[in-house]
Amino acid sequence: MKDKLEVLQNKIAEAKLGGGLDRIEKQHEKGKLTAYERIHYLMDEGSFEEVGMLVTHRSVDFGMEKQQFYGDGVVTGYGTINGRLVYVFAQDFTIFGGSLSETHAEKICKIMDLAMKNGAPVIGLNDSGGARIQEGVKSLGGYADIFYRNVLASGVVPQISAIMGPCAGGAVYSPAITDFTIMVEGTSYMFVTGPNVVKTVTNEAVTSEELGGASAHSTKSGVTHLTSANDIDCIEKIKKLLSYIPQNCEDEAPKLPYEMGDEIREQLADIVPENANQPYDIREVIEGSMDDNSFFEIHENYAENIVVGFARLAGRSIGIVANQPTNLAGVLDVNSSKKGARFVRFCDCFNIPLLVLVDVPGFLPGTDQEWNGIIVNGAKLLYAFSEATVPRVTLITRKAYGGAYDVMNSKHIGADLNFAWPTAEIAVMGAKGASEIIFRKEIKKADDPMAILAEKEAEYAEKFANPYSATARGFVDEVIHPKDTRRKLIKAFAMLENKSDQLPRKKHGNIPL
Repeated sequence: MKDKLEVLQNKIAEAKLGGGLDRIEKQHEKGKLTAYERIHYLMDEGSFEEVGMLVTHRSVDFGMEKQQFYGDGVVTGYGTINGRLVYVFAQDFTIFGGSLSETHAEKICKIMDLAMKNGAPVIGLNDSGGARIQEGVKSLGGYADIFYRNVLASGVVPQISAIMGPCAGGAVYSPAITDFTIMVEGTSYMFVTGPNVVKTVTNEAVTSEELGGASAHSTKSGVTHLTSANDIDCIEKIKKLLSYIPQNCEDEAPKLPYEMGDEIREQLADIVPENANQPYDIREVIEGSMDDNSFFEIHENYAENIVVGFARLAGRSIGIVANQPTNLAGVLDVNSSKKGARFVRFCDCFNIPLLVLVDVPGFLPGTDQEWNGIIVNGAKLLYAFSEATVPRVTLITRKAYGGAYDVMNSKHIGADLNFAWPTAEIAVMGAKGASEIIFRKEIKKADDPMAILAEKEAEYAEKFANPYSATARGFVDEVIHPKDTRRKLIKAFAMLENKSDQLPRKKHGNIPL
């Protein structure tokens, strides 16, 4: 028995050593942690239980039978983060470059199956050179097995992908299906085809960083939701993200203990400028209304004319979608509509209430927007809000014009409560544009057209550029003083805590993708 235990201990030590000390040192020289180190920092101390530690590949081609490493390039298992069960896989770049083999994929699939059966999040720490070419179609089949489980798990348990090294070719589609992607600056990249192929096919000279680095995907493509300075920072952001979301689709959003106190916030009254054409930062409204330092922004550097993220309100986790007047005046465009829709659908999947802050002058006009599908992309945001059954509260801080008023969680598409500040303007369009259309003939005939336009503009503004007409019709439930916002929102979400709503029976809707 003693000899058998020694053999086991040696095998465990060999598995954790992976590709050897020299390869581990090279990983450190690149500014990267090893798979085991990443898991050590991610999980609660002593909680990680490895599954499949002694698995090896089955390939006998191209001399692979002579290269056997325990674990086969991926560490899989389960444990806790802040006391909550999670499942994790971490690809080990020190073994075959973290390349995916048949058995490598089987280990990941087993973890994902367990996660779905037991209702806990799946975290993937990606660091792989791609499919193991020595295995041919078996490795490609392994990717498809993982993709299939990503889809089955979608909306059942949260899925988080951390890109902590290369992720190229077919491998990118697994993170793309998951709920959140986090990339490490300088050491990670994602692309379907690499710089060499791009150079050959299109004659474009581009580096891996320019083509698929963290900056490119956080600002241009929107593929990544968060970026981090290094591996440790990435792991800390995973932990923070998990603190806002439930374990599964049957669970409730996390809630921290909170005692009501003086919830008046005088500073909110001074945020919106008197001049309706002047911008302000909607984050000031968010920070002034939410629990201190609780706002965690998602997709911060992509489609900056809309702000999305998680926050806590009286200890309760909520999702926030807000127009951003400092960027493109807060208009909705192709990218902001997609960004908002994806976030809304995640919150609805996992029972996270939604707060929508509205200051939107409409949809962005132009050939670029029309030719890139502002119609179907704007419809995605409309669709996402309309099908959401979680508690939904809207606050109109200033402009709510045209079709964008409808799309931004209006009462007409199922919002539970709609508040407005006295500065709110709810109308088909701005007073100037509306007056130019309605009173076109009068203005044209006038001796002083500009004076008549100004007069008619003031007349229209007095009638429509306020929240009271909409309130009289019940489209807005209450006009509130800005300083009372936090107290009103706390009571609203507390009232909606046990909301139960059902969509019509169907297989699934057909969102305009």
